[in-house]
Amino acid sequence: MGFIEETGAAQYCRDASILTIYEGTTAIQANDLVGPQDGARRRPEPRKAIAAQIEKTEAELAEARQRRGAGRWRKRLKAAREASSHVVDFVAGQTQGLARTPCSPARCPYLMLAGNVVAGWQLARVAAGRRRPAPKARRRRAFMKAKIATARFYAEHILSKAPGTRDAIVEGADSVTALALESF
Repeated sequence: MGFIEETGAAQYCRDASILTIYEGTTAIQANDLVGPQDGARRRPEPRKAIAAQIEKTEAELAEARQRRGAGRWRKRLKAAREASSHVVDFVAGQTQGLARTPCSPARCPYLMLAGNVVAGWQLARVAAGRRRPAPKARRRRAFMKAKIATARFYAEHILSKAPGTRDAIVEGADSVTALALESF
């Protein structure tokens, strides 16, 4: 007991055992995002409304071209929005046999894609914002500079993965169900 506690190994064991609980809640949240499992039609309208708001932010980024990187953020945000919209259409079209569709194992990637796109959108809104801090507000200026750098990083490293996630969910559908259950 003393060796395990003193070296910190016990913390690793506790951390490893909690991961299964975290993964379980992620799957539950992903199931909620996908929608009803009883074959009822999934409604893409709320998600499409968000996509329309993201498009407005893209237009604001187009107007803010003078800011360093706004064009790149816009490009990444647009690609992520289009990928997300494609996945929404795909998932909404899956009305029969959800257990045998790619939505079943791709629910968590769909949740991550949705979260990444919305987070990227919120960061892009900061980057597209027109408010300038007062000249005396050095701390505010530094804060906004850090936010814009974060938005740039997020666009270039996280949003850039959205089209690949879309491809895995939509175009990788057949490979998910190709193996028979007996093969496991």
